[in-house]
Amino acid sequence: MPEPIPYAAVVLAGGRAARLGGRAKPQLEVGGRSMLDAVLAAVADAAPRVVVGPPQPVPPGVVVVREDPPGGGPVRGMQAGLAAVDADVVAVLAADLPFLTAAVVAGLRERLTGDGVVVVDATGRDQHLLGVWRTAALRAALAGVTGPVSVRSVLADLAVRRYRPDVVPGTPPPWTDCDTPADLERARGVRRRVEG
Repeated sequence: MPEPIPYAAVVLAGGRAARLGGRAKPQLEVGGRSMLDAVLAAVADAAPRVVVGPPQPVPPGVVVVREDPPGGGPVRGMQAGLAAVDADVVAVLAADLPFLTAAVVAGLRERLTGDGVVVVDATGRDQHLLGVWRTAALRAALAGVTGPVSVRSVLADLAVRRYRPDVVPGTPPPWTDCDTPADLERARGVRRRVEG
């Protein structure tokens, strides 16, 4: 199998987390480490690794940039992150994916054809913030986009492949995110069970 081409990673960590009491969601811990650290560990081989959001603790070598305007949403975050990327391929990931693994990212990279590849969850929904993209195609789709707009609509015209990773029964799927206190407690409970 050929070596996957080098890639960058953009991790969107700029949400307000209103449903979590406004706390810095990426810094909330699941299984003894922050959700942001879990996502960054899954893309440890990416260069550069770019976190988009307010200043926050990140590992050495990780670049932190801010979307304009701050809190402007994922499309603005993607635009800001891509400005710091010079690789031909980029993983674009939400920062609240505590069960994301390097194996899932590798599976995405191996399947990259066309403009991009995204994980499809158990309900059949595309997870656009859990994907790998051709940087040029993503930049072109985002060019000139202003105002609040959904990621789904901005990327609708791209040639996107779908990837449904295998999920071991009893383990959390990689698309598990944490938007509410209940989501967070559920994720923590699953992690305790898995590690117990």
